[in-house]
Amino acid sequence: MKSLILAAALASSATFAAAADKYVLDSSHSQVVFSYNHLGFSTTYGMFSGFEGEIMFDQDDAANSSVNVSMPVMSMFTGWEKRDGHFMSDDFFGAAEGDMVTFSSTSIEVTGEGTANITGDLTMNGVTKSVVLESKLNQKGDHPMAGKPWAGFDGTTTLVRSEFGLGKFAPFVSDEVQVMISVEAMKAE
Repeated sequence: MKSLILAAALASSATFAAAADKYVLDSSHSQVVFSYNHLGFSTTYGMFSGFEGEIMFDQDDAANSSVNVSMPVMSMFTGWEKRDGHFMSDDFFGAAEGDMVTFSSTSIEVTGEGTANITGDLTMNGVTKSVVLESKLNQKGDHPMAGKPWAGFDGTTTLVRSEFGLGKFAPFVSDEVQVMISVEAMKAE
């Protein structure tokens, strides 16, 4: 009986592996843009780019897909060098070379044609929290220049930065941070 259960489990996981195609992020066309309210006077923006990751994408059953992404904390860019330095200081990240922000999906709930809520573990500043990305498939097809299968996705979420030990100056500087994600990924060979 145990052998039968094991064989069924292996067959099930082999079916999943065969159904999902591996896509690797195109680092040059993938960004995470964040924004927050600064003292009620303005909205300030920043960005992470050049990060890496993979998507196991099952177009027939998106709930069987998964996402794993990592980005160096020190790749953050806000457009003002002193602000970048302040964010890397002990007031916020206390960042060192090699420190990463990571996201690993734990479940995907299809919400409509080409849309899904991707729940996953976000690890930032040594803290891991579950977050939900409202996402949509922008397009899937052959890339006109690369000549191979490509996919593009957008996603949004709102983070509470103090939950990640990044609450300096809250509530005067907004504790809520809006996050917009846009990624392109190429089918792995």
